[in-house]
Amino acid sequence: MTYRISGLDAAAFHPYRDQPDHVLAQLHAQRCVADQPHAYPCRVSLTDAEPGDTLILLNHEHLPADTPYRARHAIYINERSLETARFEDRVPAQLQRRLLSVRGFDGAHMMIDAEVVEGTALEAEIARQFRDARIEFLHVHFARRGCYAARVDRG
Repeated sequence: MTYRISGLDAAAFHPYRDQPDHVLAQLHAQRCVADQPHAYPCRVSLTDAEPGDTLILLNHEHLPADTPYRARHAIYINERSLETARFEDRVPAQLQRRLLSVRGFDGAHMMIDAEVVEGTALEAEIARQFRDARIEFLHVHFARRGCYAARVDRG
């Protein structure tokens, strides 16, 4: 079984980059500086910011479908992350080190399955959920804070 884990589209966040703080506030976003390792996960690069990196904290609609599962939540975008991450048949370290909620959706964006796993067990959970032919894609969330982390598609 092959799969692809993707970060959010980097181009979608270009309007936020290099904006002064007062403009970010008008966009309901704010700039912050990473002050410790592994505490600020970028949803574009799927890496954790290094201390001293600047990030933008904003609200993002990660499931815009017209269903009861339509969803948005706060996410971090590292201002240095200019390219969308793609991980083919491997789990990025950012996900491996966290407790995750893995949610399987069908083509109508309805949730079919969900499970909470340690990040080191994500690959096995991807395989388990994709055995169900109804599941077209997965959303991975950081279980403790509930934030959207990444999307998983069949390879």
